[in-house]
Amino acid sequence: MALSLSRRLVTCALLAGVGFSLSAPMARAFELAEQGKLTVAFTGDMPGSGWQDGKMIGYDGEIMQKIADKLGLKVQPALMEWSGTIASVQSGRVDVMLGTMGWTEKRTKIMTLSEPIHYFKNGIMQSSKTSWDKLSDLEGKKVGTITGFSFVPELKKINGLELSLYDTSDAAVRDLIAGRIDAVIGDPPVVSYAIKQNPQWNMHFLAFTDSNPDYPLLTGLGQVVYGFNQKNDDLRQKVDAIIDEMWKGCEMKEIGARYGLSADVWYTPAGENFRAGVDRPADYKLPSCKAGG
Repeated sequence: MALSLSRRLVTCALLAGVGFSLSAPMARAFELAEQGKLTVAFTGDMPGSGWQDGKMIGYDGEIMQKIADKLGLKVQPALMEWSGTIASVQSGRVDVMLGTMGWTEKRTKIMTLSEPIHYFKNGIMQSSKTSWDKLSDLEGKKVGTITGFSFVPELKKINGLELSLYDTSDAAVRDLIAGRIDAVIGDPPVVSYAIKQNPQWNMHFLAFTDSNPDYPLLTGLGQVVYGFNQKNDDLRQKVDAIIDEMWKGCEMKEIGARYGLSADVWYTPAGENFRAGVDRPADYKLPSCKAGG
């Protein structure tokens, strides 16, 4: 399976101990897990994150690598399961977490969250024989998702839905292919990438067409962000300044195209801006980049 293969490749690269040196004029300006290094928690699920030739790869990873370079910090990779990433940030064992993490108000209470690096709509990974794109389509179905995902409480509210929680996307997809569950609700970039790499699975992904205020995380527009320890808000602000410049130059879309995220939907905010007045000023506007710059 492509997902498990990508994780094995990441693990091998980490064990090889490949690294690189950078001058670090800003390294002493932040309270870091390891001085002079930016310790990054990631899952290794492509197209979001990976480690190759001593550098972060994937959409989230490549952007973070560019940020670290500009800050003069060496990336210290910390490959782990999704269920351990937030706790690692909170405890200070790592400085930042990434891996298509969606913004939620709940997460603003336990971390400081970056500007968005792209947007997304949640949906259903399913057999190509079905065309489910509504919450009601999941009623009475066996559905898998990942432990710690923000929308788990919303899934539990769907009538008759039998929910199975997994530590990895790989495990959930494996059960879907085997027919032990009917659908997977996972990270849209991750499942879309996996489906594209494995046409023999005969699976497809359909975004939810509902817009239900009772299920805002499942049916609303999502923002992918980085999560930092709250004591490192100064680091988050420096990172945000770099992200803002990347948005202005449409660099986000240039990077996304290398990982199959080329459509405008990934870079154009739509719907309610949930962050205004929560972890951003009341007049906060979301960044965007449309076709043509």
